[in-house]
Amino acid sequence: MLIDLQQIFESTGESQNLETTIDKSDYELFGCYPFINPIAVKGLVANKADVVFLDVKVSFDFKLPCNRCLEDFIKSYDYSFHHILVNEPDKENDEYIALEAFKLDLDELIMSDILLNLPSKFLCKDDCKGLCEKCGANLNFTSCNCNDDNIDPRLSVLADLLK
Repeated sequence: MLIDLQQIFESTGESQNLETTIDKSDYELFGCYPFINPIAVKGLVANKADVVFLDVKVSFDFKLPCNRCLEDFIKSYDYSFHHILVNEPDKENDEYIALEAFKLDLDELIMSDILLNLPSKFLCKDDCKGLCEKCGANLNFTSCNCNDDNIDPRLSVLADLLK
């Protein structure tokens, strides 16, 4: 969604409400299509004292396999983002979002913000037990009878200390 902000840049005190959805159901991440419903976006673009601010809140549901047990799970995320928009790039300060010809690509900015804020590890629950490394059983639902006595021979001396 491309938004023309020329009127806001030229008029101090001018503002514009944003309320839209972004459909990213075809966006692939880690071999999956995790955005199971459109991303809800609500925000405000405002010129305060000749500085243009963008405040946005996004919410979405995300479906990925757990990094420990590989079970699919759905998690809801709510993020808030705050940006300062400028019409000319500032090479000394990369904290500003530089626009070309007063146009803001909201979809691209929102996706960048979301991807930068997602966790690096996706777990179905904080205390996920994962899979047994020998038989592959999901330890969240069952216990396995795999023998843990297979000790690396190089470390067997340490095992003797525990006896």
